[in-house]
Amino acid sequence: MSNWWILRALLSHWMRRPFQLFTLLLGLAIGTALWSGVQAVNAEARASYDRAAGMLGGDMLDRLISTTGADIAQADYIALRRAGWQVSPVLEGRVRVGGEGVRVIGVDPLTAPAETQLGGAVGDGEVAQFFAPPYLGFAHPVTAERLSGVAPLPELRSFDGRVTGAVVVDIGLAQGLLDRDGLLSYLTVHGEQPAGLPPLEEVTGDRLRRSAPEDSGMGLGQLTDSFHLNLTAFGFLSFVVGLFIVNAAIGLAGEQRKPLFRTLRTCGASSRALVLLLGVELLTLAVIAGGAGLAMGYLLAGALLPDVAASLRGLYGASVSGELTLQPIWWLTGGAISLFGAGVAAAQSLWRAYRLPLLAPAQPQAWLAAQHRTLRLQGFGALVLLTAAALLAVFGTGLIAGFATLGALLIGAALGLPVLLAIALAMFERRSSTAFGQWFWADTRQQLTSLSLALMALLLALSVNIGVGTMVDSFRTTFLGWLDQRLTPELYIAARTPEEAEAFTAWIAPHSDAILPVWSVEEQVQGWPVEIYGVPDHPTYRDNWPLLSSLPQPWDAIAAGNAAHVSEQLARRFDLTPGDTVTVPTRAGAWEVTVAGIYADYGNPIGQLRIGLDALTDRWPEVERLRFAIRMAPEDVPDVIAGMREAFTLDPNQLIDQTSLKALSRGIFERTFTVTAALNVLTLAVAALALLTSLLTLSTMRLPQLAPVWALGLTRRQLGWVELGKSLMLAGFTAVIALPVGLAVAWLLLAVVNVQAFGWRLPLHLIPIDWARLGLLAILTALLASALPIWRLARTPPGRLIQVFANER
Repeated sequence: MSNWWILRALLSHWMRRPFQLFTLLLGLAIGTALWSGVQAVNAEARASYDRAAGMLGGDMLDRLISTTGADIAQADYIALRRAGWQVSPVLEGRVRVGGEGVRVIGVDPLTAPAETQLGGAVGDGEVAQFFAPPYLGFAHPVTAERLSGVAPLPELRSFDGRVTGAVVVDIGLAQGLLDRDGLLSYLTVHGEQPAGLPPLEEVTGDRLRRSAPEDSGMGLGQLTDSFHLNLTAFGFLSFVVGLFIVNAAIGLAGEQRKPLFRTLRTCGASSRALVLLLGVELLTLAVIAGGAGLAMGYLLAGALLPDVAASLRGLYGASVSGELTLQPIWWLTGGAISLFGAGVAAAQSLWRAYRLPLLAPAQPQAWLAAQHRTLRLQGFGALVLLTAAALLAVFGTGLIAGFATLGALLIGAALGLPVLLAIALAMFERRSSTAFGQWFWADTRQQLTSLSLALMALLLALSVNIGVGTMVDSFRTTFLGWLDQRLTPELYIAARTPEEAEAFTAWIAPHSDAILPVWSVEEQVQGWPVEIYGVPDHPTYRDNWPLLSSLPQPWDAIAAGNAAHVSEQLARRFDLTPGDTVTVPTRAGAWEVTVAGIYADYGNPIGQLRIGLDALTDRWPEVERLRFAIRMAPEDVPDVIAGMREAFTLDPNQLIDQTSLKALSRGIFERTFTVTAALNVLTLAVAALALLTSLLTLSTMRLPQLAPVWALGLTRRQLGWVELGKSLMLAGFTAVIALPVGLAVAWLLLAVVNVQAFGWRLPLHLIPIDWARLGLLAILTALLASALPIWRLARTPPGRLIQVFANER
């Protein structure tokens, strides 16, 4: 028999059942879209990190850094160059320009290694302008346009190799902008060095050490791995749920085409040829669905990328372009995952077709009734995975262990769901005293095998929604309470110059109760950037600033000038507890300071350390003294703001009241979790589609079970209500089981993943109203998914029901 005619016969099935073909293509396309969309976002972000690292060769070249974490003296750089060392100086820091923080990178392009991008930035005709006043700088086109003409920055030229938010200038100009004359952040070591160099210690003593790229562990790619792993997990979960739809459609098609398979085999088609042509058919459908999914994924990524960029800036300080570029890596992986997923979803059906006996019975059925052996195997697998999750939660360490725990928990719960439902249904069946009741529970148990994949998808979607929702709500509750405690002053002012700061404070002094300096410097503690704030000894901080742990009288300790309060991120990174000491680099040398307290600092991508205000000005006399917090009666704030705006020419961000600052912070917080919320909704929508597909396919095969009940006296409308009740009941059971699983997911996210990802741990806040909302959402999902199948059942002509008894079965 010709393969062409076999293929035509196989394809004719989809022509007769276009809706089944639509669900198959839609399931694979949606799964591919969510997966490829997430991968496109991740690829764009990582490309930004690569550009940032490649700009200075930080991803491939060694560095010379200070052994104390302080800046490097320029004299050491000169000594190394004279000794023959091929090194290039770099100075990095942040400066406020136009009301926003800008990363300034000072370089020397004449000594920069060939591995960096600097050579391509400064052309031959621009070298003199780059080095000499009024200077020339380079920045990403977005940054260059935003900061063009803003003093004290020089003229900025666009260069696509730059990361957004950074400005590259001559190192001498950078020293002036950052007020760090004669100082360097680090020295980049060329890949090739002359022979016979003197040892580093001989030239610079013990002041410098050599650091490999992997030693710092501070690359943006490493810092943000947790965020991207989280997005990937969401995308993969959605893809798996989409495969449930594909599996249901392919499984149904396989059962419906058993008579066709038998006929083709009888006409001479071999099992191998049949399976091969089924594979060709599947490959064709996967390519079509995968292409559509990639197009949908590109649109999804374009919609999500701006919020992802905002999240990465808020959580890690990472600059990511908000524009999506078409990169081969994501559409190649998207196409591959589409083909792989289709193969996985169809594997069982292809195996059954290959093993199908020639005289197999031709009666169609969606799936075989649940077998006790299968349930026992599922139960055993669930028990093993849940035990593994518990052991990993107790003994595992690291981010990978945290996500492995989450994976084992979710998969174990999904495998255990049919077992728990079967036990519950069997218990209800035993307790039922009527014939109808026993039939109801027995028939529901028989349907369980057919609906198990869709219910597993619903369980995964609900569990993740509960877990992530609880995490976000816990974060929101903690964050807002923390904001109320931290943002106590009624007004914040920021001057542009010391003279303006003096004029501001002089004007506002008669109208205020206290003027509290908000002064800070940025240093590197053991290679990690740390903000160091000076805290005045005032009740505003003593009464309102919460500490997670502390020594006795922690505020007296920092007021005395010999102690510091450190952020939770800094404490976790260096394993600090109250009473320990930490070495802080200062302009005069290393300073050993005692940790008097540890405080939460949610949302800060770098560490923070707070010392007494006098200690700050003594050790960093050059500190920028431009920002202040003002205490006053809340009702006086509008009049003071109006008076200052009348007396001075102010930018909008120079004068901010407490209410506006809290609203801004809340807005940033909400945008940070926009992507998570969107993926939650999409995952639940895909689960609903999986349930709809299963119910539709099942409804076409259930007439043999329902016709006898109709013949005994139940009307078609009553049968519809019975089927609706089964769907809602199973969805309700699934929601109940999803609750403890979701809470376990929330605990893992807060206590394990969040700590490894961000450096802080949040308390778990339980909000039952959200559980009720998700439970109702599960019921609504089942109701919407059941509506069309039940409507079709209620309108089934009596003739079709009667035909059941006429057919030979």
